[in-house]
Amino acid sequence: MNKKYFLLLFLLSIYSPLKAQLQLSEYAEVSIITVGPGEEFFLAFGHSAIRVKDPVLNLDLIYNYGVFDFNAPNFLLNSAKGNMIYSLARYDFKYFLTSYKREKRWLKEQVLNLDLLEKQSYFKFLENNASPENRNYLYDPYFNNCATKLRDITRLVLGDKLAFNDNNIENGLTFRQLTNHEIAWNSWGTFGLNLIAGTKLDEKATFNEYMFLPDYIYSSFKNATVFIRNQPEKLVKKEVVLLNFKEKEAKSSIFNPFLIFSIFAFLGIYITYKDLKNNKRTKSLDFIILFTTGLIGTVLVFLWFFSTHSTAPNNFNLLFTFAPNVIVAFLLLKTHQPKWLKKYMQLLLILLVIIPILWIVEIQVFPVVIIPLLVLLAVRYYYLSKKLLTFKI
Repeated sequence: MNKKYFLLLFLLSIYSPLKAQLQLSEYAEVSIITVGPGEEFFLAFGHSAIRVKDPVLNLDLIYNYGVFDFNAPNFLLNSAKGNMIYSLARYDFKYFLTSYKREKRWLKEQVLNLDLLEKQSYFKFLENNASPENRNYLYDPYFNNCATKLRDITRLVLGDKLAFNDNNIENGLTFRQLTNHEIAWNSWGTFGLNLIAGTKLDEKATFNEYMFLPDYIYSSFKNATVFIRNQPEKLVKKEVVLLNFKEKEAKSSIFNPFLIFSIFAFLGIYITYKDLKNNKRTKSLDFIILFTTGLIGTVLVFLWFFSTHSTAPNNFNLLFTFAPNVIVAFLLLKTHQPKWLKKYMQLLLILLVIIPILWIVEIQVFPVVIIPLLVLLAVRYYYLSKKLLTFKI
């Protein structure tokens, strides 16, 4: 959604009068709203929100925990550090519906089976949460997002009356498997996400943790029960398809990571073959490889040690994006290199060997698209470890 639309949401949220003191009628409904994926990578996971509707009070509001201000001071820097501030925006449901109709994304409503007191509790909590002093929260894409908020609020309101059922889901999936099921494997967004995430994503998620995804919010609420007069009943009273568009798939560019990395690997291996025949070294290739991997590695080190991203620590992608490479790249531009660089290349080879071991034992699953790059790095580092001090000047 564009910036003007987000600004409208903030204005609507700020200037709509608080209605927490209103008493809902018996005809009021509280619903879980699930939105289908969009074409862009950042929309591929769908969206979740809560709707409160009361025809007697002429009330129809959406409570949307997925709003952020891109123009906030130091937004990009704070996001890189893990300080992502999102907000709950409360506004008329018609604007929410119109926006997704324009994007041609399906939208489903699950009306919850609640008594009047529970509906009022939902409403009071949401109104209080939407107030200026409460609406901001520290966003985490896995543990505190638009979907997990709905799970947590429902548990808070219903308490022991609520029982989620995991019989119809595939148990034992990791966070990375759950994530990768939602996105195209060969896209730059998928590559970036898997590159910056460490071993946390390879932990098995509990059923409760599955609900960081809107799809699992939808299915979990559909299969949940609520105890009414000590009798279990379906939590979802009825379902309504509000927008019936075909499910969108994330766009995948023809210039995808696997193709680009394969071309670069082919060229790099060919240049290495020519260098071997001529007993020379193409300095530009070595600089590009080491500077690029070192620069990426430096970013990953920053995310690991200097950010609060929950999935950034213990990231073994640093084995092939070795941060010191960013300095060694400049040493390799010189005519004469120190002898220790041969040992350094051997170290880089050892680090590459560790990657398939970690991959096989599933300590960390690496992006599939990096396989051509790993082959190139292994070939080039081996060549440099054997020939670095014997080249013709």
